[in-house]
Amino acid sequence: MKFRPCIDLHNGKVKQIVGSTLSDESPASLKTNFTSEFSSAYYAEMYKRDSLYGGHVIMLGPGNEKAAAEAFQAFPLGLQAGGGITPENACYWLDQGAAAVIVTSYVFKEGRIFADRLKEMQALVGRDKLVLDLSCRKRGDFYYVVTDRWQKFTSTAISPETLDYLSRFCFEFLIHAADVEGKCQGIAEDLVAELAAWSPLPTTYAGGVRGFDDFKRIKELGRDRLDVTVGSSLDIFGGSGMKYCDAVAFNRQQEAGY
Repeated sequence: MKFRPCIDLHNGKVKQIVGSTLSDESPASLKTNFTSEFSSAYYAEMYKRDSLYGGHVIMLGPGNEKAAAEAFQAFPLGLQAGGGITPENACYWLDQGAAAVIVTSYVFKEGRIFADRLKEMQALVGRDKLVLDLSCRKRGDFYYVVTDRWQKFTSTAISPETLDYLSRFCFEFLIHAADVEGKCQGIAEDLVAELAAWSPLPTTYAGGVRGFDDFKRIKELGRDRLDVTVGSSLDIFGGSGMKYCDAVAFNRQQEAGY
């Protein structure tokens, strides 16, 4: 298990928001936990200094292209690009220095998986450069993939069959538990356990982490098979639950086999 860093961009600024409040229809409902005075490149340089590879830059809507490019240029091949990725711009982000591209909405349309689009993206960038974002929300007893800034439910449930099928096209999954994302009120324990049991690929979980007790819980429930990303709880994003330096130290301990 490793800590993966993040840079979430909204209107060109590094922010931490409550994921479930994202909406094109009701922008006034957006709840922002933190807006940084520092640039995206500042965070990317910090992650590079601390050898935190495999994190992600997520562009939440338009107006984030310049800030994203600056992050990738500051940490070449260290961060993945997500948010509005299509065949038209995927190669651009790789050329800017992204290690991989993260795709959701392009391959999930009208509530279902478009296999032809999956194959198109894989052929364009290669399986080893493609991450699928299967961020999800719970409806009834199951978690379903959500798209369009986590507002639209698809008919695709997180299941062993779904993960096995999608693993043919990408090398990694990124999965936000959107119902708890940004709330710092605890992780989706049932989802963590399911991902550990079902995912055939490296998988990064995000959502609800409050502090190191949740790190330990993810390590336990996730059978040491999942990585984790943390946003609003970190002190570098205005949080009080976890110090960034402690998260970096955690990674170093993991690499040393502690």
